[in-house]
Amino acid sequence: MDKRLLDILCCPVSKRPLRMATARELAALNQMVEQASLVTVADVTVTEALREALITTDGQLVYRIHDGIPVMLPEEGIGTQQLPHGSID
Repeated sequence: MDKRLLDILCCPVSKRPLRMATARELAALNQMVEQASLVTVADVTVTEALREALITTDGQLVYRIHDGIPVMLPEEGIGTQQLPHGSID
């Protein structure tokens, strides 16, 4: 993702800055996708693996990137409290 775009994006809910998800974070999220246990804020099961994602700097919300476009709709956010450790590492 273009650094300039990342610098101006923020979480539509908390207004916190965002950062790119690491490979380790994506692996943890995708493990839950495979188990059909990862849901959005709107309680919709995530069915497609995340290739890229943005995470709030406090590690509480994840927004997927689809075909290079960040999906920044509040209801599409993925809360990290559903992960085994309760947050992104």
